[in-house]
Amino acid sequence: MPVDPQRLAAARVLVVGDVMLDRYWFGDVERISPEAPVPVITVQHEDYRAGGAANVALNIAALGAQCDLLSVIGDDQAGQQLTAVLDASAVNARMIVDHRLTTTVKLRIVSRNQQLIRADFEKQPDHEVLAHGLSAFQNLLPTCDVVVLSDYGKGGLRHVGQMISLAHALGKTVLVDPKERDFSRYRNADLITPNRNEFIAAAGDWETDQELISLALQMIHKHELGGLLITLGEDGMHLVNANGETATDSAHSREVYDVSGAGDTVIAAYAAMTAGGYGPQWAMRVANIAAGIVVGKLGAAVANQDEVLQQLQLEGRS
Repeated sequence: MPVDPQRLAAARVLVVGDVMLDRYWFGDVERISPEAPVPVITVQHEDYRAGGAANVALNIAALGAQCDLLSVIGDDQAGQQLTAVLDASAVNARMIVDHRLTTTVKLRIVSRNQQLIRADFEKQPDHEVLAHGLSAFQNLLPTCDVVVLSDYGKGGLRHVGQMISLAHALGKTVLVDPKERDFSRYRNADLITPNRNEFIAAAGDWETDQELISLALQMIHKHELGGLLITLGEDGMHLVNANGETATDSAHSREVYDVSGAGDTVIAAYAAMTAGGYGPQWAMRVANIAAGIVVGKLGAAVANQDEVLQQLQLEGRS
């Protein structure tokens, strides 16, 4: 089934979850500090990008689908910079400003294309940061085809169960990128997309594909899920649904440069394809291709529609 850009252009996805600012300092290291055995970097320029749920939204828009983003930011410089990135994109961002919240920042210091260190600036909120955003969520639901709940454990999805119920009441498909090891938080979701470590934390380890499928089915039935898309890096992806049907897609061969944000791209591509009316296996294939593209880029990045279509053409599957 070819990927039709017009179908994607008509697809609409609503992303809700934790946003953050990814900040980068780039420079050269030419000496070791006399104060301690650590490198000294001379910072030459700075860059900042949208991370977390905001990166999911940017990936959806880059693939050609329409995207609304609902989240909360702090009344601070990081929140302003994140808003500026989103304003320059095709994402329809609904950022609620919470004066009690500190916008999460992940600072990466990079020299000669190598990340030296990452520093996280974050503070867990002492209140429900999206409680007053539920009305906005309900207002946006009728306009979307698919809902993506991007959970980074920063407090934006404490009402995730209520959001799933509200979405299902209007017949919307709900996809969840999980953070918590307890998948019961995402009960009744149509699909959740854990990576290897997240799935092991929730279900345990495995040795064979059959053991993996068995564990996946246990999780699906226990938490009344529609299915699981388990991403395994170089081992590809496994898709398992509640009926016991399974599918796999091998990893797209590509030199890995930076895996940060790859999970955002996976759920973004799967959501865009699902909203465009494509089936699960095609959605998984495109998600795998898109993830293979972004791991060849630095930091939180996107796979655009042209890049994905080109790769599909190379495979003879466009």
